[in-house]
Amino acid sequence: MSLPTVAFIGTGIMGQPMARNLLQAGYPVRAWNRSIAKADALAAHGAEIYQTPTQAANGAQVLICMLSDGPTCDQVLFGEGGAALVLAPGALVIVMSSIPVDTAVEHARRCAERGLHYLDAPVSGGERGAREGNLAIMVGGEPPAFDLGREVLAAMGRPVHVGPAGTGELSKLVNQLIVASTIATVAEGLLLAERGGADPAKVHDALLGGFVDSPIWRQHGQRMINNDFTPGGPAKWQLKDTRTALAQAQKLGLSLPVGSLVDGLFQAMVEAGDGELDHAGLIRQLRRNNSLPE
Repeated sequence: MSLPTVAFIGTGIMGQPMARNLLQAGYPVRAWNRSIAKADALAAHGAEIYQTPTQAANGAQVLICMLSDGPTCDQVLFGEGGAALVLAPGALVIVMSSIPVDTAVEHARRCAERGLHYLDAPVSGGERGAREGNLAIMVGGEPPAFDLGREVLAAMGRPVHVGPAGTGELSKLVNQLIVASTIATVAEGLLLAERGGADPAKVHDALLGGFVDSPIWRQHGQRMINNDFTPGGPAKWQLKDTRTALAQAQKLGLSLPVGSLVDGLFQAMVEAGDGELDHAGLIRQLRRNNSLPE
C-alpha cells in the first residue's frame, strides 16, 4: 500500500530535518518555505518544491505545518488562499508549531467544519532531535485523527496522544517552562562554579550520571562552556513560549513565580540583542546582570 502524500509547510531549522526523515521513511513530500532556498535543499532528497503553501497542499492527504507562531499558522492555513482550504475532506492537518492552546482548539473547529481531521503535535528535542528522528511529540486531537497520523509522526519521533485538541500545545507549554527554568539554573550553576575557582568543564563532567544529569545539562551546559550559541532553539522563540505558558496559567488562575522570573530573564536577553542566539545563551544575560564579561 502506498504511503500518503505529505505537504510540509515550513522547512527551517526544525522543519527541514523533519521533512528529510519523512522522505527517508518513503513518504512523498511536497515542501514549501517562505525562504525558498531552505526548501530547495530538500529537493536532493526527493521532495517536490512549490512556490506557495497552497500549491504544496493541493492533492496532499496529510498537511504538516511547522511555522513560527499561531498568527503565521492561521494565515497560511486559513487565510486567503489558505493551504487547508484546498484539502479534500478526510485529509489530516497536523500543526507541529508551538501555538496557543486556544488557537489549536480553533484550528480543530475550523478543520471539522471542512471535514478534515486535525492534530496539534508540537515537539521537543531541538535541532538534534529533529535530525535524529527522535523528537518527543505531544499530540492533541480526536483518537481517529491520531490513528491516521501515528505512523507519519513516528517517522519524526515518538508521538504520544495526550488528549483532545489543544492538549498537545498545553503539554508543550509544560515542556517549555521546565526547559527554560532548567537552562537558567544550569547557567547559574556553571557561573557559580567559574567564579568560585572551579573548572566549569570538569564540574560538568563530574555531575554526569547524577540527579543533575539531563539532555539540557549535557548539551546546553556544554554550549555554555564552549560559548557556542549557534541557534538550535533561538531565545526569541523560548520567550514566546514562556509568555504563552504564563498567559495560559493566568487564564487558569495560577501563579507561577519561577516561570515568571525565568520569563523576565529571557525578556532581558532578547532586549539586549541576543534573541537570535540559542536559548543556552541565557548565561550571557546572567553575566550582564553580574557585571561580568560576556
